[in-house]
This record gives sequence, structure tokens and C-alpha cells, in this order.
Amino acid sequence: MDGYFATDSHDRIRHEVRAFAETEVRPRVPTMEADRGVAHELSRLIARQGWIGAAIDSRYGGMGAGHVAKTIIIEELSRVSGAMGAMAQASQLGVAKIIHFGTPAQKDRWLPAVAAGDCLPTIAVTETTSGSHVLGMATTARRDGDHYVLTGRKAFVGNSHVGDLHGVVARTGDRGGRSLSAFLVEADRPGFSLAPYRPAVGLPGFSFGELIFDECRVPVTNLLGAEGDGLDVAYSSSILVGRPNLTAVSLGIHEALVAETVRFAHRQRRYGAPLADLPTVRDQIGRMQSQLMTARLAAYHAAHLLDQGIACDAELQNAKLINAEYALDSARLAVEIHGAHGLFGEDSPIARYQRDAFHILPPAGTSAVQRLRLAEYALGTVKGAPWSTRFAPEPGEVVPLHAEPLIEAV
Repeated sequence: MDGYFATDSHDRIRHEVRAFAETEVRPRVPTMEADRGVAHELSRLIARQGWIGAAIDSRYGGMGAGHVAKTIIIEELSRVSGAMGAMAQASQLGVAKIIHFGTPAQKDRWLPAVAAGDCLPTIAVTETTSGSHVLGMATTARRDGDHYVLTGRKAFVGNSHVGDLHGVVARTGDRGGRSLSAFLVEADRPGFSLAPYRPAVGLPGFSFGELIFDECRVPVTNLLGAEGDGLDVAYSSSILVGRPNLTAVSLGIHEALVAETVRFAHRQRRYGAPLADLPTVRDQIGRMQSQLMTARLAAYHAAHLLDQGIACDAELQNAKLINAEYALDSARLAVEIHGAHGLFGEDSPIARYQRDAFHILPPAGTSAVQRLRLAEYALGTVKGAPWSTRFAPEPGEVVPLHAEPLIEAV
């Protein structure tokens, strides 16, 4: 599925990441599936390619390539390994908070390290007792002279066990939207620790575990933005980066599902002919292809608008909704076509793709959350300026797309 993008730079990025994924990632997938641990070495290898710096400006050593390029990178990694696509998306999600809220000193210190692959950042907002209710979090940060002291736990943190720099949102006030603040917490700070790693159902190799803060002291200079900006850090990161990034992971998994199912249908024979000749199978594959094409259009349209600084909060919500739902629906169709062959991971990767696709549903809002937000747009009840215009890119920060169409016909 090459040739979708108008710029030579986008084509080069896709070919580069695809070649790397095939030669460096795919051979490691069986090991990740077998040991179900954290792929520390591979995560670092991917980071050293410079791709975590896709949205970082070139003056900090980043690619300065924008959200479309970032989507390409995550999609191509996810096409081979959903876990490593998730690793890349979580790291780039961690970058956003520094780009949007970091002081010049924080940007000078951390963005070059991320761009070079020497630092994997995270963002830590969710807690087991509050879930997506951000204002319900219990983790606190109290001011003590020239430090803040953090106490509490964060759960389901992407890259928890490979992260070097955690962006932590904690409570600094009693109530209301300005009761939360955000902090940069280095992984080697006293008082910080990790809960034991627990493998999940899918995405083996990717860690999304629990962070523990026990009177963890961080200097005031590690405060992101102003005190009280924590909710803005959480929401902007989720809406502007989390949703398109997770969309890209779903898209890569979806593409792999369709490609593997087509290969199986050509290879497997029934009634003396390839399975692909059966009308019922053709109908199912046609549905999978239609869903993939629609999902791809939604993903790249939203990323393109985001790069151009055009209001697109609803498009980002819809892209995440469509990609997560359609990937799962195609996974079900793939299992129908494969039959029992799709239930054994050593014979077919379909079971892996299905497990991995389920992991994209909850983060950055479940499908129900996305539909509720889309209903607000339809009903005209959205409050405040769109997040996608509050942090619009500066001229020259992204790869220009000129006037050519973004996506060609499939």
C-alpha cells in the first residue's frame, strides 16, 4: 500500500520505517510473544532511529515532520508489531507535553535527548480508582521550599518500564479545573519506583504498568507550565496526540489483518479451488478492505488538518473511533475466514492481531466516550476553543503538503 502521500519526504519515511520493521522488528516478534516481557533493547533501537522526535523541531535535533509523518511511523511499526507501534506512540505522547508546556530550559534539556533516542518520555495521568475521570485522581504534589513532594500511584502508563522521564499530573489544590499540576519526574529520582511488571493479554513487549511515588521530591524547575495547568496538560496530550497516535496503531494492525487474511485466502483451498474464490469469502474480504480504506482516510485526514493548524478535535475523535472499531470488526471477519486456523498463534498471527487490537479501545477514551464527544459537536454544546487550534504549529515546524491530494485511491 505505497504511494499514498503527496510529498517525497513522506514516501521516504514510509519506506525507511517499513524496511526497518521488516528486518529488525519482525524477526523479534516470536521472542516477544514467547517471553511476554518488556522489549527493552528493541525499544531503544527504535528510539535511536530518531523517530520519537518526529514532531520535535529541527532546532532541537528532531525531524520537524509533523503529525502525518508521525502517523506513518507508528502505522508502519504497528503493521509488523502492535507492541512496538504502541511503544513509539506512547513515547511521542510523552514528547507533546514538553513541546506544548515546557520552558525554554526544559526544552533545551530534554527535546535533544528524545530526538537522539537517549530518552524515552511518558505521560502519567490515569489512576486505578479514577480511570478517565481526571479530576478524581488522588496523587498529590505538595510544595516544600524549592521542591514538590509527590505521593501516590499512576496506572496503565505507556512505556512505564522503559521510560526515562515521566510526565506526571498530580493534585496541588482541593477542587476544580485548576487543582492539578504537571511535573517532569526522572526515573532515577529517590522516592520513585515501579510496580512489578505484569504482562497483559496483548501487545507483548510493550509495558503499560504502574508508577509509585513515595515522598518523591522534584525541583520546582520540573513543573510543567504553571501550577494549575495539569488538566490542560492531560487533555491536550490525549486529544491532540493520544487519539491520532492510537489511531495509527489501530491502522497498522488493521492493515496487517487484511494482508494476512488475503494471503490465507489465496493459499488455503476448498472444493478444489482457492478459498478466495468463494463468494462468501470475497464478500467478507471486501468488507474488510472497505473498512480499512475508510479507516485510513479518517486517520490521515485528521492528521493532515492537525498539521495545518485547522480545528479538528471532532475529526481526531472520529478517527480514533473508526479505526479502533473497524480494526476489531475486521479481526472478527478474519477469524471467520481462518476458522480454527486463526486460533493458534504459531500457525497464524490473526490471534495476535485480534488481541492487540483490543488494547487500543480504552486509552484516550473508549468508543462510547468518542461518540459522546461527537454528539456534543452535533448538538452545538462544545465549550471552549478547539484544542487543535490552541497549539497550532508555527510556520516551518511541519513538512508542507503543498496542494496535492493527501491520499490517492486504493
